[in-house]
Amino acid sequence: MEKQKLLDLFHQELRVEANVQGYIKEETDHVIRYMSELGERNFILSSNLNEHNAKQVINHEALYFKELNRELEWKVYSYDQPENIKELLQDEGFILEVPEALMVLDIKQYNLTSSNDVIVTEITDKQGIDDIVALEDKIWNDSHSELGERLWRDKQNNPNSIFLYGIYKDEQLVSAAWMYLERNASFASLWGGSTLPEYRRKGYYQALIQARAAKALEYGYPFLTVDASKMSKPILENNGFICLTYSYPCVLTAKRS
Repeated sequence: MEKQKLLDLFHQELRVEANVQGYIKEETDHVIRYMSELGERNFILSSNLNEHNAKQVINHEALYFKELNRELEWKVYSYDQPENIKELLQDEGFILEVPEALMVLDIKQYNLTSSNDVIVTEITDKQGIDDIVALEDKIWNDSHSELGERLWRDKQNNPNSIFLYGIYKDEQLVSAAWMYLERNASFASLWGGSTLPEYRRKGYYQALIQARAAKALEYGYPFLTVDASKMSKPILENNGFICLTYSYPCVLTAKRS
């Protein structure tokens, strides 16, 4: 599928029509909100703005979430209108976070046969998720307890919508990643992909991609998608992913009492 058609499909399925587990979808004339049922960050994933109404709508949404005292991430993509939407959001107090590359892979064009002897383990229990939390804590020197709670909750509630994988060495988890199968969509989304520094450059990242790609294909998903950092983008390109566009998380923080 050509690049523009892929982007159009992504926009329709994962921005306009998306239904996110654990979130209530609210549609207005100008934005689509996703309101967390569990007190986590809320999202605006799609907007329909122009140079005439953008400032007013952004001001309205900012006031709406400030009055609720709830955190909001407005995810802007490079092609969103108007062209100065990021600047208008910043004017209303949104903080522009690090941009990410929207990467997509056509699984049928990907080699699913591993070229090394890396053993990838599917993680299905609480202990395995605790191992992921410990791994992330060690790599990033920060707490990931909320991530662990979310992964375990999602695995319990919808076991066939999330798949987690890890690579163990001497009974220690040294690399891990997971994947969500997006509902009523053509895309499975990749998350994680963290490896302890001393175990990098051994093909673990590629092995985790292959495991998730095989599972997605098994469930009938033709494409993988991932929001990639500047560091991950060239690695993904080497694995056959193409960059469709860039996204810019714009965050409005809640007041803490």
